[in-house]
Amino acid sequence: MVLLSLLGETARSALRYEREAVLQGEYWRLLTGHLVHGNTQHLILNAAGLGLIAALFPHDYSWRAWLLIALFSLLAIDVGFVFYEPQLAWYVGLSGALHGALAAGAIAWWRHESKALAAVLTAIFAGKLAWEQWHGALPLSGGLPVVVDAHLYGALGGALAGLMLWLQAHRQVAVKSRI
Repeated sequence: MVLLSLLGETARSALRYEREAVLQGEYWRLLTGHLVHGNTQHLILNAAGLGLIAALFPHDYSWRAWLLIALFSLLAIDVGFVFYEPQLAWYVGLSGALHGALAAGAIAWWRHESKALAAVLTAIFAGKLAWEQWHGALPLSGGLPVVVDAHLYGALGGALAGLMLWLQAHRQVAVKSRI
């Protein structure tokens, strides 16, 4: 992620999500667009978000589950962009996937943490997403252009993955209790 972001504008242009290029068959951009960043500040903000998620949810999911969450988040963002955002010419960054991880983490807290703590996290997160949909990016974005729909799509994908993992864990517990 860091290396891709430091390769310069030529590489960033070749790797970012560009709607027209994707529609013409450059499908790799659906993945690489999430791995490159607009500038160093953008990279640092996304890295800080990744660190926050790692600190909040260190034992809530296995690495395989985190990969599933990331996959669902990225798929949701990409499907959202291609089918519902025809006006979006290009996109870079990991913030949508980070929102997916946060949504899945909030769902994990409903299973593992106090209901009050889970409710507070969920309310703050839902409030942030709602604010962005009605008012645009939060002032904390540092003046960077923010595609807030990436946050919403990523959160939906992460929530779906988190719910699927919750149901799987619930089924495993039910099977073990019958044995």
